[in-house]
Amino acid sequence: MARFGRVITAMVTPFDDRGELDLDAAARLAQWLTENGSEGLVLAGTTGEGPVLSQAEVVALTRRVRDSVEVPILVGTGTNDTAETIELTRRVSDIGIEGVLVVTPYYSRPSQAGLADHFTQVANSTHLDVVLYDVPVRTGRRIEPETLLTLARDVDNIVAVKDAANTPTVTAVVAASAPEGFEIYSGEDAMTLPIVAVGGVGVISVASHWVGRQFQAFFDAIELGDLVEARRQNARMLPSFAFEGGDETPNPIPTKAMMRVLGLAVGQCRPPVGVSPAGLEERARELLAGLR
Repeated sequence: MARFGRVITAMVTPFDDRGELDLDAAARLAQWLTENGSEGLVLAGTTGEGPVLSQAEVVALTRRVRDSVEVPILVGTGTNDTAETIELTRRVSDIGIEGVLVVTPYYSRPSQAGLADHFTQVANSTHLDVVLYDVPVRTGRRIEPETLLTLARDVDNIVAVKDAANTPTVTAVVAASAPEGFEIYSGEDAMTLPIVAVGGVGVISVASHWVGRQFQAFFDAIELGDLVEARRQNARMLPSFAFEGGDETPNPIPTKAMMRVLGLAVGQCRPPVGVSPAGLEERARELLAGLR
């Protein structure tokens, strides 16, 4: 299935030397990614520094990338304010994208009833497909399986979840009980193999910025039933998964460093994430050499 593609890249947002949104660079990056294994894109998500983009910037970025590529596009519109999330969702709903990615409201830690109401209100505000984003390490609250399954059954345009909860046994329960057509995408590169094993259809990836073709080979092997080859491809990508983030170099600092090494102008991250530490680009070059 994978209506949005098996390999969906959570694209970094390029900034210029002044920290301003660089739309020309965004268009070039989107084109490069789709030429190198990305079957879909997420804009303004975690990796795209969505929390430090204004609504006007998100709209401008969406328009420019939509005009630049033909693959499915999801836009991160979720915040911890239901009204703001609805407003941004409406603003991107008529740009020709395929869906929105709506994260669990962070910091506030609403109840499961609050979560269900939030997601339902957002979904009812748009004709687009809605992908829920479950990432409790960042939000402080997970979407419990019962809540997720109820939303999947009762809200027609809630069609998928980006699962970054790192609990594949719970993912297996959701996959076994979800209505037909509801899709699960891995939200952590390193968890893609176990999530696909229990019913996931794809990955919303960070490392696919530079291992998009390897991820395609991984999914090709899965579809052929060749688990040995899938495990081999996964093993090849493990160093990339380790590189993409850490306490001293949080996502998307390493990915932006890698893109600069590959000759793509993406700039540095905005505060509070900040600039790359010394030596990171050299580590990126070493990683690329190992992949080759």
